This record gives sequence, structure tokens and C-alpha cells, in this order.
Amino acid sequence: MAESLKCPFRQGMRLEAVDKQHIARMRIAVVDTVIGGRLRLLYEDGDSNNYMWCHMNNPMIHPIGWSQRVGHKIKVSDEKRNELASHPTLRKTCCDAVAHLFKPVRVVCPKGIWFEEGMKLEAIDPLNLGNICVATVCKVLLEGYLMVRMDSNLSADGSQWFCYHATSNSIFPVGFCEKNNIELTPPKGYTVEDFSWQSYMEKTNSKAAPALLFNTNCPNHGFKPGMKLEAVDLMEPHLICVATVVRVVHRLLRIHFDGWDDDYDQWADCESPDIYPVGWCELTGYQLQPPVADGMLPLFLNFILQLCAKSMLKLRMGGKIWIPYVSLYVLRVKLK
Repeated sequence: MAESLKCPFRQGMRLEAVDKQHIARMRIAVVDTVIGGRLRLLYEDGDSNNYMWCHMNNPMIHPIGWSQRVGHKIKVSDEKRNELASHPTLRKTCCDAVAHLFKPVRVVCPKGIWFEEGMKLEAIDPLNLGNICVATVCKVLLEGYLMVRMDSNLSADGSQWFCYHATSNSIFPVGFCEKNNIELTPPKGYTVEDFSWQSYMEKTNSKAAPALLFNTNCPNHGFKPGMKLEAVDLMEPHLICVATVVRVVHRLLRIHFDGWDDDYDQWADCESPDIYPVGWCELTGYQLQPPVADGMLPLFLNFILQLCAKSMLKLRMGGKIWIPYVSLYVLRVKLK
């Protein structure tokens, strides 16, 4: 736990971060707040409400110049938004965060057998972390980075592509889900029942990425189903919630947020910087989101829905109703 509290990042440092509104590109961001190794980042060309939370070891942040070096898209703006021009953090911008502050990735040698554009694999969906999807390598970048598309979301402009490193523990060879009895999210136009990898690759004239290219190292992590912890809700990464490990597949953990429906479960690596031991929030002063008591969630949701109906706060988004949170809760209710 002590290691997670040491943070070399300081307010005002600049870096590159994934654009949460357009995950296929990066944006320049500035460190605004540091709590126990967790960073609140302000997008330099955004407004005061345009921010993201992540851990200092999160693979979605990189030093300035990383995008240009590896060939990743980045949104560059020479001017700060008027609203942020006088923001205290941006006035204190002191320097670019140097490369050694970021968690290093394992060096790979992309020679001989390597990933190619069009190869198929399975990957955790960055927009729905409870799903492992049929996926495609859409672009091979430098230094072992890959742009991967979930085949369940065939965006024509590539805006839903996501960057994974070849050693990432969030990408898997074809057949991983079947081998480990995990439901695989099929491509658009298919159902779970009628999808098969063999017929799909024949139809798309594609091939599977060689299994030897994936990271299969599994440490003796000690996690078991039923263990309690504190975990970041990565769909709302400013929230850290009471959670339970409900399944362990090698180094992959299925995280359940106590008091919430199973639909909101998320997959996380056993060494993820977004899971913490019980007591971490109390130690760092970060607010922990308690579970909703059994039987209280339907009543609470009904109350909030009535409140939102009166104040016109409902916002339809991606097949769900997203409701502004009360007491730091973001309530997500499936449309029926």
C-alpha cells in the first residue's frame, strides 16, 4: 500500500492523456490534483468541467511527445479555452512531466512474427469494461502499440479504436473466452448463439493473431472469489467503491460493485492500479462510495427518477439513462 501513496507527479505538470470523448486520440492535459497516486487531469484546451481521473500508472497517460513518436493521433491546440486561461492550475503550469515518471512498458521486438492489420483477437471493451469482445487490429503503431477496434462497434471514422500495448493484460488470443467459459461479445449483426470464430474469419477473410504474441505471465496474486476490496468504477473514474472479487481467471479479476446490478461488473487485471485494499480511501482521505443497502436501491432509484422527471435532467445516452449524481453517486438505469 505504501508504494501506491508515493507520487512524483505535481500540480501543473503537463502530459498526454486519452481524450475521454474521443478515445482514439490523445489530448494535452495538466495535473490539477494528486491524491494517493491518483491524478485529476484538466484538458488544456477544455473547460473547468472537462477533466479525467486516473492513477499515475494508468496506461492512458504518456509524456509529451509520445503520440508523435509512436504514430498515435493527438488533438493539438495552441490556445487554452478562455474559461481556463485564468484557472489556478494552468497558471501554475511548471513543466512537462518527464518520461521516467510514467510506468514503463515491457520492451518488445516486432520482428518476424508480429501483429498485422486485420488480425483478430479478443479484448476488453474500453467503453464497457464488463465485456470481452471480438476485436480487430486496425493499425500497428511503433514501440509495440496497437490500435484495436471492438467488432461490436464498427464506427466508420475510427473514433472508437483504442490503443493497447502488445503486452497489455486486456487483450487475449482467439478462443480465450471459450476456453475459460466467459461470454464473448460477438460482432455487430451476430448473436452469442450463432457466432463462431472459424466461420467469422472465413467470412471476413481474416486470421487470428498468433497466440504466442500475447502476455500469458500470471503471478501468484492470491486473489480469490469473495474477497473484499476498494475499486475504481472505471466508467466513472472519480468514484472508488466498495467491491467484491466474484471470479478469478488466471490474472483477470471480475469486480462486482456491492449493492449494484451484475451488469455493472468490470474486468480488471490483478495488478491494476485501480484496485486497492480495504482501508485505502480512509488512509488517503479519498471519499469511498458505500454500497446501497439491499432492498433500498429500487426505492432510491425511483425517488431520483421522479426528481429528474420534474427537473428535466434525464439524458439518453447509449441505451441507458444517465442521471446526474446525488451525494457522488452516478445512477445508471437500464431502459426496459
